[in-house]
Amino acid sequence: MSRMIGTVSMGVRAPIIREGDDLVKIVTGAILDAMREDGLQPRDRDVVAMTEAIVARAQGNYACVSDIAADVRAKLGGGTIGVIFPILSRNRFAVCLRGIARGASKVVLMLSYPSDEVGNHLLDLDLLDEKGINPYSDVLTLARYRELFGSIKHPFTGVDYIDYYADLIREAGAEVEVIFANDPRAILPYTGNVLTCDIHTRARTKRLLKAAGAQRVYGLDEIMNAPVNGSGFNARYGLLGSNKSTEDKVKLFPRDCQGLVDEIQEKLLALTGRHIEVMVYGDGAFKDPVGKIWELADPVVSPAYTAGLEGTPNELKLKYLADNDFAGLSGEALRDAILDRIRQKDGSSLVGNMAAQGTTPRRLTDLIGSLCDLTSGSGDKGTPIVYIQGYFDNYTND
Repeated sequence: MSRMIGTVSMGVRAPIIREGDDLVKIVTGAILDAMREDGLQPRDRDVVAMTEAIVARAQGNYACVSDIAADVRAKLGGGTIGVIFPILSRNRFAVCLRGIARGASKVVLMLSYPSDEVGNHLLDLDLLDEKGINPYSDVLTLARYRELFGSIKHPFTGVDYIDYYADLIREAGAEVEVIFANDPRAILPYTGNVLTCDIHTRARTKRLLKAAGAQRVYGLDEIMNAPVNGSGFNARYGLLGSNKSTEDKVKLFPRDCQGLVDEIQEKLLALTGRHIEVMVYGDGAFKDPVGKIWELADPVVSPAYTAGLEGTPNELKLKYLADNDFAGLSGEALRDAILDRIRQKDGSSLVGNMAAQGTTPRRLTDLIGSLCDLTSGSGDKGTPIVYIQGYFDNYTND
């Protein structure tokens, strides 16, 4: 082997993106600058990725509180509505909740417990055991919750999300009642008009509510799924994947961006002679082992990617081969035997093959998107573009 470095993920700096900016020009220009100024040498099957935020910003894909309120009122009737299973996030949900509350006369807010869908905890699971509460069946009023657990603040943000969300609803002009339950049908004694705000379990939640006789059932993916008074929208995901832009506006998840990644790929091929894969990424799909928060608050990791990123890894586990098939070999003989076994892969699936056990059976876009999210971060790095080399290499590549 002449090359010692395997996969490399690099953040690429870019200008601050504004509505109407030409992302094809900006992204390809940033990559060419990196080649010229930092010596980046492109290779076939490199990956260029851009965060969903700059795509949505360039599209001008925004919605205001008044737009959200109008859509909620039109779809759920403007009276008492149940808002169930929201995540506990000022960035992700607070502005959405303000708009939802303006579209109703009363909100019955039903929070899952002990945590939301992505792992933000209202309280510790051990406290439920101590108090004899069964989260699968017990429905708690706010008074009962406070009696049992008092006021618990989020360990990272220092926010009591129960009070915070209730105050937001009141400030928006609606009455509020808070309950705690994990069965979506627990909302139905309060109202038959329900907005379910879960992300990855929303299809099941809607199915259960409709089967139980709910009058109107919508998900966040069905709010702002079409323009309201000239607003932005996302036909597939609605408010899912949105982020706070201002106190009165959210940036929606980008829409219709398949053409963008395809065009960038074509332009990079013309400029570099290399076939480079391109994707848009949002949240990575990983869980914090300390805070217990699952990062994926977006509906998908990647809303658009070029064809070469379809599928899952098809890899052999080197330590399995070394410890089992070639346990009697060492040194150059072991290396050569492993190289030969890798070269024998014919592209057919290795699912069920013992030599592949322990490899990661996840979609390439989820794996690469997670790598990109960790590389670019969410703060002030100024690298909304990520360039990855060597991801598709294996032990045989020089």
